[in-house]
Amino acid sequence: MNWDVIEGNWKQVKGKLKEQWGKLTDDQLDRISGKRDQLVGQIQECYGVARDDAERQVKEWEARNEKLFKERLRRVRKNANASRTDEKVVLSNN
Repeated sequence: MNWDVIEGNWKQVKGKLKEQWGKLTDDQLDRISGKRDQLVGQIQECYGVARDDAERQVKEWEARNEKLFKERLRRVRKNANASRTDEKVVLSNN
């Protein structure tokens, strides 16, 4: 999973994470701020699980939500390409 996309959409992602890991506070989620290793560490701490178990939980969450984030990445790329096309048109008209 592309964590750059997750980081860029962090406000939306926080809700999905709260569904899975309800013990994580908003302050903790704000500190995590899209960093996968921070998420694993906070899960480990909050739930008192081993790092391997926290990693497994995050991997399972990624697999369940991969389609959602692939769609967002596709839209981001499409918008970026459209912006570049618009810039080329403006530049060629000058």
